[in-house]
Amino acid sequence: QVQLVESGGGLVQPGGSLRLSCVASGRRFSINAMGWYRQTPEKKRELVAFIISGGYTNYADSVKGRFTISRDNAKNTVYLQMNSLKPEDTGVYYCNFYPSSDSWGPGTQVTVSS
Repeated sequence: QVQLVESGGGLVQPGGSLRLSCVASGRRFSINAMGWYRQTPEKKRELVAFIISGGYTNYADSVKGRFTISRDNAKNTVYLQMNSLKPEDTGVYYCNFYPSSDSWGPGTQVTVSS
């Protein structure tokens, strides 16, 4: 049984930064591609960024140049550094494998507002 637990969300002003973390357990983390996803009330859950085991990364156009995904295989953890945050980045952020599995964690709320 895979468990994914996200943390690091919060309330931040536009232009601010947050760093999200996701700890995965129950599976060989290091061989899997991992992704960060977000869900807003207006949209379906969307892929924000993913990273494969070799370090290749890819980002949604809306976050390119502002977000950075990284991983620490020794800690079974994937991170999302979010800079220059905008109100439209508001949503619940989830991590999952890429492509996603059916096992979703609780997510972490990110609110960008002045």
